[in-house]
Amino acid sequence: MFTGIVQGKGQIQSIHEGHELRSLVIQLPSALAQAVTIGASVAVNGTCLTVTEQQDNALYFDVIGQTLALTNLSQLQTGDEVNIERSLKMGDELGGHIISGHVTTRISITEVTQEQDNTSIWFALPEVHRKHVLPQGFIGLNGCSLTVAKVEHDRFCVCLIPETLRMTTFGQSRTGDLVNMEIDHQTQTIVATVERILAQQQ
Repeated sequence: MFTGIVQGKGQIQSIHEGHELRSLVIQLPSALAQAVTIGASVAVNGTCLTVTEQQDNALYFDVIGQTLALTNLSQLQTGDEVNIERSLKMGDELGGHIISGHVTTRISITEVTQEQDNTSIWFALPEVHRKHVLPQGFIGLNGCSLTVAKVEHDRFCVCLIPETLRMTTFGQSRTGDLVNMEIDHQTQTIVATVERILAQQQ
């Protein structure tokens, strides 16, 4: 489990393409690479991956075909930066909201508006998930726990402060970029329950 509070950025050091498998080597800041064990879970752009090997501050991950199809990890190139969060430990401060690292889908950035004190980023909203994205609700985007600021028919936006832009890859966001989205699990459960009750009453 994760909190959606990105702890830093890693850089893709190398990529090996296999058969329906992509192996990533990611260079982490030294503080994030400390005490990592083989088999540990790490959120990479919000995707829960398993550490398969470590060499100094470089961590190795294998990404299977299903994960590649659902996330932006298939788009990564050597030199790209990714958002990193180590898994939650008992007793850690929960500053964001519970994120599983199971990405729902990837969505595209449609507009970036930069202002003096904050940046608004708009995302395309797939029709199937319009019922799950609500104003002031939680959402996970590239592993960041964010609050939905506005929702329109086929898009929504979040507003980011300078610290979030500094700590995450959103500081380099461009129109057309693909972003991993994880819908809040509680929201999904509530919507599904209400739909089931309404269907039974018909």
